[in-house]
Amino acid sequence: MAERVYPADSPPVSGQFSDNFSSGEFPRKPATYVIQVPKDQIYHVPPPENAHRFQHLSQKKVHRSRCRCCFCSFLAAIFILVVLAGISLAVIYLVFRPEAPKYSVEDFSVSGINLLSPSPNSPKFNVTVMSRNGNGKIGIYFETGSTVDVFYKDVDLCNGALPVFYQPAKNVTVVKTVLTGSKIQLTSGIRKEMRNDLSKKTFPFKLKIRAPVKIKIGSVKTWTITVNVNCDVTVDKLAAPTRIVSSKCSHDVDLW
Repeated sequence: MAERVYPADSPPVSGQFSDNFSSGEFPRKPATYVIQVPKDQIYHVPPPENAHRFQHLSQKKVHRSRCRCCFCSFLAAIFILVVLAGISLAVIYLVFRPEAPKYSVEDFSVSGINLLSPSPNSPKFNVTVMSRNGNGKIGIYFETGSTVDVFYKDVDLCNGALPVFYQPAKNVTVVKTVLTGSKIQLTSGIRKEMRNDLSKKTFPFKLKIRAPVKIKIGSVKTWTITVNVNCDVTVDKLAAPTRIVSSKCSHDVDLW
């Protein structure tokens, strides 16, 4: 049993307090008294008015601990996956030594553009693109959903798509596509710039290709990757047969 000792100025014991009060005198020095409380109640049982709060705080600590453990486990799993993915990519690179395919424009003929009339045009482009896959163990699947556009300055003159095909390793593939435009309205400023280019025999066009592909590594195919090819092509005139004066292509890849 534990003992609580109250100070001397605490209220007196009930018997003594009654006698002094009945006689009309207040005690000068109240007596000290002791209350005995079970030890288990002191250390283990909260006061009744705080029992609800104690229970609430206990549950809250348990909930926070579980959430913290789940969050730490999630971060650890993400870290492990990132490390494994990095190791896998490093192994693939060391084994297969992949290199980006190279693209070039082999033919680019133009027709259907009238610079003498302000009426809408319906241009037509016959474009031939060569793709060189120099990888020894990597093939490329060109999927559906590709887009091909030809621009003069900022004017989109025509559009089309690449055919669906598979390019094996160590292969050169020539792809031909026909691009058409309908009711393209050229402003007077654009027609003037085209007439100036006609006099110089240098018509600069921009060819933009966006092609979804899947890479085949051994017997495994990757997810869909988007290849973006941008080519600056300059031709000598706007009628067939057209001669390519200069051509330069660049490309980048969207992995996701």
